[in-house]
Amino acid sequence: MRATDIAGIVAAGSPAVSPDGTTVAFVVSRIDEPANTYRSQIWLVDAAPGATPRPLTAGDKGDGSPAWSPDGRTLAFTSHRGKDEETTIHLVTVDSSGETTSLGAMPGGVVGLRWSPDGQWLAFASRTPDERYEEADPAKQPARRITRFFSRLNGEGWVYDRPSHVYVVPADGLEAPRNLTPGPFEFELPTWLPDASGVVCSGRAHETWDRDLAQDLYLLPLEGERRALTEQTGIYTFPSASPDGRTLAFIGVDDPLTIQNYRVGMLDLGTGERRWVSTELDRNWVPFSGVVAPIWTSNAAENGGRVVALAEDRGDVHAYRIRADGSGLTPLVTGRRTVTGIDLAGDTTAFTVSTFDRPPELWVAGDDGDERRVSRVTDRFVTRAKLRDAERFLAPSTDGVEVDGWMLPPRDLDPEHRYPVLLNVHGGPFSQYGNRFFDEAQIQAAAGYVVVMGNPRGSSGREDAWAQAIAGPAHPTHPGRGWGTVDVEDVLATLDEALRRFPFADPDRVGMLGGSYGGYMATWLAGTTTRFKAICSERAVNNLLSEEWSSDIATAFRADHGVSHLDDPELYLRMSPARFVREIQTPMLLLHAEDDLRCPINQAEELFVALRLLGKDVEFHRFPGESHELSRSGSPKHRIQRMELILEFFGRHLGVDEG
Repeated sequence: MRATDIAGIVAAGSPAVSPDGTTVAFVVSRIDEPANTYRSQIWLVDAAPGATPRPLTAGDKGDGSPAWSPDGRTLAFTSHRGKDEETTIHLVTVDSSGETTSLGAMPGGVVGLRWSPDGQWLAFASRTPDERYEEADPAKQPARRITRFFSRLNGEGWVYDRPSHVYVVPADGLEAPRNLTPGPFEFELPTWLPDASGVVCSGRAHETWDRDLAQDLYLLPLEGERRALTEQTGIYTFPSASPDGRTLAFIGVDDPLTIQNYRVGMLDLGTGERRWVSTELDRNWVPFSGVVAPIWTSNAAENGGRVVALAEDRGDVHAYRIRADGSGLTPLVTGRRTVTGIDLAGDTTAFTVSTFDRPPELWVAGDDGDERRVSRVTDRFVTRAKLRDAERFLAPSTDGVEVDGWMLPPRDLDPEHRYPVLLNVHGGPFSQYGNRFFDEAQIQAAAGYVVVMGNPRGSSGREDAWAQAIAGPAHPTHPGRGWGTVDVEDVLATLDEALRRFPFADPDRVGMLGGSYGGYMATWLAGTTTRFKAICSERAVNNLLSEEWSSDIATAFRADHGVSHLDDPELYLRMSPARFVREIQTPMLLLHAEDDLRCPINQAEELFVALRLLGKDVEFHRFPGESHELSRSGSPKHRIQRMELILEFFGRHLGVDEG
């Protein structure tokens, strides 16, 4: 795979099974390189063996979020068929003419489209712009009045005056969407009660939500006042009501200021009793690759009831059935792969799966459990890009713990030849590498590098203690050693084991790169070791103190470090890789997006100024109009240019074979 092959990436996602289990709707996304944008369309496929998927919509306007009506005759979906900044809601009858009708346009987008059980309504979340936006010219808009943290977010811009609200719209289209949660607070992820009398959602509607970081579950009747179901003590989200209306499944944590795996819980809507039911598997139930609300497979009153949810597990993401009474869980979809979405109805389970050598495709399983792949949308891309699988290995760290690692060999591997190495470190740090398609690794390997990746302590996919190992030493509930300690040891141990295990990896030609927290690690390693010939630090955190003053999530890092930057600024400075700038001898490539709010561009500017002032070997590339998500969902042209810059830089310093 070459950098230009990014324009050919295709993926399947958002599976939705019809109520009778006979048909699956899903979304196929692709890149339109000439238009420098992304396209997506709705496809349909019969669940029966041998069926051929077929497009339902053209996809030129970004169709997505398919949702079946309770009778299975109509599919709701979102698009952008009005003004460029609007998201439109449409209905299409799938068993007749296929005529499409529109239910309205929302300037703040549409998220979480859900039918009511009686088929009369659809619920969704959308941002509600303040009146100030009626004036298009920013020079004439009134000054912004900021009273809370998190007033703007990476990739979304200002949100304090565009809060997410829950709306309902009648399916007959005779009324405009109605806002159930007007006001300054945020609500999202609606799910219907089985009697269609209202929805349950997640929200932040107490005065101190931006300081205590709590998020609650709310009941929103179609007629009447909203009611809080939890008490500002944790983060409770992704609700899903049981078919009998007695129990609410959800995902969350009890303490917003701790580092821990998100769990699946149950809330008794009659008594308010809350309990965790997924503790048998100490893993994170909010996968970075895609999270779904728990899906009920039976009533809570029947054999304890069961839900299906997704969990990360040492590089994989699997689906499990969980008993609502907490008595146990059983695997549903496992293996060396990443489940990116799932839905089930009738006797059909549909899920999208990615592996290291393939973007997500749609799979279907019947009540017999036999799985079969039913979409082939990635075949041409996989063949053209010559995608390959990686080898998993375990690396012993300095204290004996085993770190999960992966190695992707270079193209046309000759075991007798030695190849340069690129060590990758992921962001987060609470996320994971693993068995899913990663375009950057494929491109690096095709360019002639041995690609090494691992999940050091602080990553997700393992037990709570794994992530908590790098909490701050002053953390009140789970003190750790802090950033830049055992995580560094684990990263270097992963590299050492790869060099020992794979003799074609050249220990004298090793480069390193990472973004976000991976960028933090890149700068840290540049200042603390000389074993790397070149390092790329991208969208990095270089100065934790200025990061906590300026990030869109400023003040939230105390949940990681256990203390605020006001109470212990020395801790933040001590963990900042910028303090090693005078020791940096390794050539450095700095990449940063100018509209990055998560790790603002001053993080790169500070490092560049220091390195240049000290006469170090550094080059700095700034990407206009891009956010923190540049490498994943930025402009296709910028994504290609970014990879070309990385390959040219390492090729220059590591002497990769251009053949």
